[in-house]
Amino acid sequence: MKFGIIKERKNPPDRRVVFSPEKLQEFKEQFPSAEIVVESSDIRVFSDEAYQKVGIEVVTDMSDCDVLLGVKEVPLEALIPNKKYFFFSHTIKKQPYNRKLLQAILSKNIEMYDHETIIKEDGARLIGFGRYAGLVGAYNGFRALGLREKLFTLPKVETLTDLDAVKSELDKITVPNIKILLTGTGKVAQGAKEILEHLNIKQVSDALYLTADFTEPVYCISDVMEYSKRIDGKVGNKFAFYKDATGYESNFMPYAKVTDFFIAGHFYGDGAPYLFTREDAKNPEFKIKYVADISCDVDGPVASTIRSSTIAEPIYGYNPQTEKEVNFTDENAITVMAVDNLPCELPKDASEGFGEMFLKNVIPAFFNDDKNGVLERAKMTTSEGKLAERYAYLQDYVNGN
Repeated sequence: MKFGIIKERKNPPDRRVVFSPEKLQEFKEQFPSAEIVVESSDIRVFSDEAYQKVGIEVVTDMSDCDVLLGVKEVPLEALIPNKKYFFFSHTIKKQPYNRKLLQAILSKNIEMYDHETIIKEDGARLIGFGRYAGLVGAYNGFRALGLREKLFTLPKVETLTDLDAVKSELDKITVPNIKILLTGTGKVAQGAKEILEHLNIKQVSDALYLTADFTEPVYCISDVMEYSKRIDGKVGNKFAFYKDATGYESNFMPYAKVTDFFIAGHFYGDGAPYLFTREDAKNPEFKIKYVADISCDVDGPVASTIRSSTIAEPIYGYNPQTEKEVNFTDENAITVMAVDNLPCELPKDASEGFGEMFLKNVIPAFFNDDKNGVLERAKMTTSEGKLAERYAYLQDYVNGN
């Protein structure tokens, strides 16, 4: 079987890659029967020469590969028929802007494996860039705070070489006496927590966070059953909530009344209550002044996220009274960081971490008859140009309905 690492062709350019040179070397050592090539790229964080140095062939023609591995969506004209493809297609939620992509995948008889669909039997994701989104998002939030308050000036992550350099910059700052709320407990939230811990910010319980004042910066982690509650007053269940969030309402306002800086690292599912609405943000007791919305659901559960921002211009202001965008330094603004492609800012570390997960959780399935069902669960489309049974719900989306 021949595997190919494809060049990223989406704009703006993405420098990440599924496998670093070292991980491809490990791949080859673990599965010597595999053939591996890398498509030449002038934007990838690892140079062509870096792959050649470890004995991986760099080519310009991928047409003889069986499996093609990428990160972002492949342009329609670059899709090679009758191949197995792995990349983030952004179609499983019926995203309108990628309907033509899924139609093209089907018409070209491509077996599509979306990185988001690579899951365990219980539905938990096996691979992803979540940790790196959390790391960069939390850092960017502190950068925004420093700029607004003129306390410190952190460089952009994209100008730094790696995560060690990011943490070295954080070592130079002093965080003021603020209260920080982090929502979520998954990989995104864990990445953000890593930044908070590196800054030696003290973690406190919900009870203390909501009732006490402090003489040092502190943070609290709030999970879905803390910031949501059942409307009927009964005790909620996290796993029942994930299956069906109807019957729940937000319990976020007690946090909003005491929080200065909110880091949104939670997963937001269909039908779940908003954390805070635009009306909530108008409340005189609403205290949040800085939001790092790593989850970045526009016009969704975090009312101040009225648009996604960019790596080039990551910060904007939201005036809760007018519900309009303003300068992030405006005294009445909530300062918002809502970049939706945060791991792109840390391409080296993100690629290395992603490759480690992919080699551990996905590649063995090609050589052990998929004994754990990883490929079977992940396969969205078949080589006959049809949706796999698990993803048949996308048929109306494919049809344009």
